[in-house]
Amino acid sequence: MSQSRKILLWAFGGYLLLTVLAFIVFGSAGKNEEFKPQNEFNLDTWINLPGSLDINKAILYLFLAAILTCFTMVYVARRMQTRPNRIQTAVEFLFGVMRDNITRGNMDDKMAAKWFPFIGTLFLFIWFSNLIGFIPLPTSHEKFSLFGLEIPTFALYAATANVSVPLVLALIVFIAYTGEGIRAKGLGGYLKSLIPAGVTGAMAGFIFVLELLSNFMRIISLSVRLFANMLAGHLIILFMSGGLAVLLGLAGIGVFLLPLGLILYLFEVGLVATLQAFIFATLSAIYLGGAVAESH
Repeated sequence: MSQSRKILLWAFGGYLLLTVLAFIVFGSAGKNEEFKPQNEFNLDTWINLPGSLDINKAILYLFLAAILTCFTMVYVARRMQTRPNRIQTAVEFLFGVMRDNITRGNMDDKMAAKWFPFIGTLFLFIWFSNLIGFIPLPTSHEKFSLFGLEIPTFALYAATANVSVPLVLALIVFIAYTGEGIRAKGLGGYLKSLIPAGVTGAMAGFIFVLELLSNFMRIISLSVRLFANMLAGHLIILFMSGGLAVLLGLAGIGVFLLPLGLILYLFEVGLVATLQAFIFATLSAIYLGGAVAESH
């Protein structure tokens, strides 16, 4: 047996032993009826403002994402070098993906030049929003006392895990590609383009209604895809990293699931956060390109 396999076996054995000891030492504290994992997604008002403009943690996360989106691109743009360093190389690679793969891959060059700033900003804003959501910040409704001050405990939260944020972004995309289609073809021409060539009579009317409904359904599909993936990811991480142990009152489960929670956390940060931003931006580019195409 190789040395690496021996190390893995010893590590796995120690992991199981630690789990068993946790079950033996701490036993069962009974089901916890007070702990509500869903409370981490409640938007408690921090600052009351007139109307519906209250400040809460979702506003904080959106503000941080907007600042990062603007600051990082301006910072890098002002420090471009003939011989790029590692940061510039990474940014140029990201720029190429947004310009060539996402934007130019779904529309002609003239239109891509016009809409690339929108698509690029959309991708970066969602990407930063997703990534910030995996950084523990003191935004929880639970508090602890420190030198007489009530400090919120650290928690994970993503603005994109609140359906209102992806919904607004999806509405902006819908308005953008609908407006572009009407500008390119006129209102009548855009509506006619929803019917595939060669379809006539009653079937044309039926297809038109379906296509019209499918365009509105894009708002739901865009927003729910992003919202559901981020919400599910955060909930699973919460359960794996101790939430399930607290709910059931079994410390051993927390010890057993913690490594799996760490793996899932790295998976969400390394893949899901970027993938969801890429999918949202790519679909937005596809809808924009399709709105001016000869036929849908």
